[in-house]
Amino acid sequence: MILPRQVDPPVIALSEVAPSRVVGADVVAIPVMSGVGGVAGDTGSDGTALTLGPGAAELIDEIDEDLFALLDVASATGEAGQIVDRAVLDATGLSNPDLRLVLLVGVGAGTPAELRRAGAAIARRTRGFGTVATSLASLTDDAGLRALVEGVVLGSFEFHVRSRGPAEQPVRRVVLAGLADTKTRRPALDKALAVAGAGWLSRTLALVPSNEKNPVWLAEQALDVASRSGLEVTVWDEKRLAADGFGGIIGVGQGSDNPPRLVRLDYTPRRSGRKTPHVVLVGKGITFDTGGLSIKPKDNMMLMKRDMTGAGVVLAVLGALAAVDSPVRVTGLMACAENSVGARSMRPGDVLRHYGGRTSEVTNTDAEGRLVLADAMAYAVDELKADVLVDVATLTGAMKVALGQRTGGYFATDEARGPVAGGVIGCR
Repeated sequence: MILPRQVDPPVIALSEVAPSRVVGADVVAIPVMSGVGGVAGDTGSDGTALTLGPGAAELIDEIDEDLFALLDVASATGEAGQIVDRAVLDATGLSNPDLRLVLLVGVGAGTPAELRRAGAAIARRTRGFGTVATSLASLTDDAGLRALVEGVVLGSFEFHVRSRGPAEQPVRRVVLAGLADTKTRRPALDKALAVAGAGWLSRTLALVPSNEKNPVWLAEQALDVASRSGLEVTVWDEKRLAADGFGGIIGVGQGSDNPPRLVRLDYTPRRSGRKTPHVVLVGKGITFDTGGLSIKPKDNMMLMKRDMTGAGVVLAVLGALAAVDSPVRVTGLMACAENSVGARSMRPGDVLRHYGGRTSEVTNTDAEGRLVLADAMAYAVDELKADVLVDVATLTGAMKVALGQRTGGYFATDEARGPVAGGVIGCR
């Protein structure tokens, strides 16, 4: 199968003019803040003071509309991501004759987290439109701008395998308008686009169906990203894996017609020396997980094309490091295999010898993730001398039982430096 062309994220531009005066924009989005001072005030349905943000005065002059009346009719609260819309039926005589829709977008108090939610809400509401001009970025500093852009881009994400094309197209262009100085905000935008692009890539990799996505394919994606991002790359094929003693990766992948791979990616910052910290990221890359001979129930197998998400995240992160000018050395290891049922599948009771000589007895072949990670992490400890070693994996079965589906488990060996040593952190 050849994957159809996927949609592109919106182009993000900066402008110093008010959003209602951006010619060609068919949508204008104005922020609605709750509990803070601003252009004008009213009270939301929950009694919270509402304020229209930058660009509101110019928009009111243009369309001659009581925007607070719109908020009142909609019982708006200014909560982040809440949108009140108003169609523009006649744009004759306006500075921008292409205007078709006005959005009043809740941003709460305007924190980065709230701006990210607001950006995602704008993206979802404006699918199929051409250009959105919004003043949300003029409320905030660079951290808020980055969060807003990430929300807009990732809120636009779409993946499809339809013969007729995607069900919806993201908005083509978003103009962050009303900024005092676009030149000084450009570096923040560039970094935001790099981070959001990494998120876009990792989501795309996770959703590719497994009849297209196998360990060899995933290694080819790594070669492509490395070429575009200036990374050094090394790929172990099945023969080299066996020769170098990666028994965990070989054992998991031996039941599949699709041979396993180990991929190493290296990023070195422009200003690098002997004291430059070295971070190693290890990603679980099981391109499909049947559970092996300890086979999964059918309902648990449906989403197992995503069992390589850890490796996809590692690849996406490595590809973005140069764009964000990361000051540390980073090595990414992608341990890739397909856990299938076959005549050569590993069995419960088998003993696998990992890189470096230590062994594991297999008691459940559906515990394949820790077997491939053990190889990659042993290699990292033995060869890479990392200051920090982090593995990223979808080892979710026990975590879901213990913590549910909205909380991720983090474990660290260092109480002082670990993010949450032996603890948990909430996810959205």
